[in-house]
Amino acid sequence: MDIIQIVVLAIVQGLTEFLPISSSAHLILVPRIAGWPDQGLVFDVAVHLGSLIAVVTYFRKDLQQLWLGWWRSLTLRQHNMYSRMAWGIIVATIPVSIVGLVFSDAISTYLRSPLVIAATTIGFGLLLWYGDRIGSKQREESKITWRDMMIIGLAQTLALIPGTSRSGITITAGLMLGLTREAAARFSFLLSIPTIVAAGSLQTIELIRDDSLTVDWASMILGTVLSALAAYVCIYYFLKIINSIGLMPFVIYRLALGVVLLILFL
Repeated sequence: MDIIQIVVLAIVQGLTEFLPISSSAHLILVPRIAGWPDQGLVFDVAVHLGSLIAVVTYFRKDLQQLWLGWWRSLTLRQHNMYSRMAWGIIVATIPVSIVGLVFSDAISTYLRSPLVIAATTIGFGLLLWYGDRIGSKQREESKITWRDMMIIGLAQTLALIPGTSRSGITITAGLMLGLTREAAARFSFLLSIPTIVAAGSLQTIELIRDDSLTVDWASMILGTVLSALAAYVCIYYFLKIINSIGLMPFVIYRLALGVVLLILFL
């Protein structure tokens, strides 16, 4: 990988991980369109680590409250909003972990084609528009129930299909359940933390088993840092503007991207 490829892919990952436009699709498509060699699993792990650093840094105060709530519920049997949400996030991560573990090879083999990505980009883009249109947008983050978290967690399994967008499908589910845009996005981002950890752990195990692997540490560190910076900026501004601009710009982008992919690869 040359420096341009590292910089572009790291920034693309950082920006698209939390926008409802699918980071996995962009990491597959950008190299193909640019004529670059596949960046490989090691680089994917590095840039996802950057995204994880960004979301943990941004939500550090929330995570502290979630941790304290969870610990008190475990040791003192004291429950509050934070303990409920902490347990909900843990349980809501189980479906995607199981499905990802069982079907990861099949997904990598059969669902990474540009046409699949085009179909999911368009289809789930329209679903995002529908969810934003019909949702009541009246319930704040503190009003998220166990049922809501379980439904959003199940919806997250669809994000294993490239082009779906993990943040996109979880925000869509949140909107359909009546959450405000900001509440749906914030819960989606918090839910991403154990999901990224689980996926990264699985990928790391695969890398450890590969005895022939060589790592360009300078490239990996650069990719991690750039991805973290781009992701942090993305989270910060997305949460600031989502209530005012809505989700239509992202829907339009997904539809345009899907059409371009159909033109290029049909």
